Amino acid sequence: MSWRVATLVERNRETATAHTLVLDVPDWAGHDAGQHVDVRLTAPDGYSAVRSYSIANAAQGNRLELTIEELADGEVSPYLSEELTPGDPVEIRGPIGGWFIWRPAQTEPVQLIAGGSGIVPLMAMIRQRASSGSAAVFRLLYSVRSPQSIIYENELAQRARNEAGLGVMFAYTRSAPEGWPRAPQRIDAALLGETAFAATIQPSCYVCGPTPFVEAAANLLIAAGHDADRIKTERFGPSAGGS
Repeated sequence: MSWRVATLVERNRETATAHTLVLDVPDWAGHDAGQHVDVRLTAPDGYSAVRSYSIANAAQGNRLELTIEELADGEVSPYLSEELTPGDPVEIRGPIGGWFIWRPAQTEPVQLIAGGSGIVPLMAMIRQRASSGSAAVFRLLYSVRSPQSIIYENELAQRARNEAGLGVMFAYTRSAPEGWPRAPQRIDAALLGETAFAATIQPSCYVCGPTPFVEAAANLLIAAGHDADRIKTERFGPSAGGS
């Protein structure tokens, strides 16, 4: 795949550390929900850095949305989150990925499990479901540190209220809203049993987040009887170059 030049149209703040970049990509051929792109920054001295970021939006003309979690010690994310301004060029390559994807032709129930910014490709699936008019039943279990860490908070709440067949549940690991029925803790077998689809209905499962989270969630799904072949995972961390 060749590199192409996109243009930043707008940047929207999602949380204190997460921003969505809205890009215009001439002649963008579209993408599947769950795919990602590579972004390349090149310094005046010729040094370049490449990072991969999940696509956040459903396919929509030349529009491409990337939601980026800024890492304080990152090499690329601080620039994309704070320095890039509307009208600036951005080099991208993609779309990339053909396994961790959801397509509207799929009719089986879908279980989504996200940790932190792992919500991004899963949000693309939720948006694609809505824009395509799919009747597939979705459930999202979203693990975050605190209510302030929820990316797409308002949109998720609105979709959960208004879209039939979409369920959204949060798991808080550091601090929970007042009156929340569950003390802050990581996803465990009990929570999975209460909120996720049972293995007997054979849902397709998509898990995305930091590597330890993904491994733990996938193991919980398998222990609950889910077929490993129906569990698709996408992970990020220092080794993935996502900074």
